[in-house]
Amino acid sequence: MNDVVCNVCQGKVERRLVTYSQFFEGRFVLIENVPASVCEQCGEVYYDPEIVDRIQHIVWSGGEPVRIVETPVYDLQLE
Repeated sequence: MNDVVCNVCQGKVERRLVTYSQFFEGRFVLIENVPASVCEQCGEVYYDPEIVDRIQHIVWSGGEPVRIVETPVYDLQLE
C-alpha cells in the first residue's frame, strides 16, 4: 500500500479524528470526532466526501447540540 502524501507540501498524511469548526448564521459550530486525513508536516486537513455530507447535514439541520461552549472573541485592530 502506498503512503498518501499531502498535495500542499508532499508530507506524510495520516488518519485521525479532528474537531471541525465553521461560522454559520452568525455563530461558530464545532463538530468533534470528525475522521480526516491530516498532513504531519504542514497540518493540511482532507475530508472524505461522505464526511463532508454528514457535516453539512449536522450544521444545516439545526438539531440539538451535545453541549454549548462559550468562545472568547478578540480584536486585532491594526492601525
